[in-house]
Amino acid sequence: MRLGGVTALSLAIMAAHAAGAQTPAADAGIAPFSARYLADWKTINVGTSDLELKPDAEPGHYVYTWTITARGVFRLYRAEVTQKSWLSINADHVRPEKYRADDGSSSVNLDFDWKTRRARGISEKRPVDLSLTDGTQDVMSIQVEVMLDLKNGNLPKTFQILDKDELKEFIYTQEGTARIRTDLGELDTVIVASQRTGNSRILRMWFAPSLGFVPVQAERSRDGKLEFAMRIKSLKR
Repeated sequence: MRLGGVTALSLAIMAAHAAGAQTPAADAGIAPFSARYLADWKTINVGTSDLELKPDAEPGHYVYTWTITARGVFRLYRAEVTQKSWLSINADHVRPEKYRADDGSSSVNLDFDWKTRRARGISEKRPVDLSLTDGTQDVMSIQVEVMLDLKNGNLPKTFQILDKDELKEFIYTQEGTARIRTDLGELDTVIVASQRTGNSRILRMWFAPSLGFVPVQAERSRDGKLEFAMRIKSLKR
């Protein structure tokens, strides 16, 4: 179960270093955070979902991780699903550098070489070698890019997203605002829907401007029927 590009669901809050100096990402309105969500498949709680954005070794570079941990009988199918994107952030854009995913039975390993403009790696035992264009994202980095675009007020209508071994075009639409109840209290949110061209599956995410546009809710549906949902439980900065 993955919310990436189709999905997809990244993310950050305003913050400064304890010493008072800001990183390049903080200057862009993005800062490290970790959030926990309750995860539901259709109407059944299947476990928890965790998002974490943390600094990497080099300034301006970050690691963004999404982990779904199953509970109860659902552990028989997949105990844990992990996706991770290494990326850089500046004031205007997010650029993915490498992406890894593992659900216990299959894995995806992709590296983005922006000098040669190629993405190479292995996706579920299949080789990948694709041409990159400016703005191409992976299924995790797209979430951080949307956060940054919402803050800057310039969310593009389409994105090219590398999903496994294929580049896919997704349409992004701001559907308005809503005040919703969460475990963090009542929050004003901006609703963004994403959908692959020609596909009936839609991902909606609710971003809270007061939290630096951190996502507080997500729902994925197909043909109008809810498949998967995440609702925020806690947030650490």
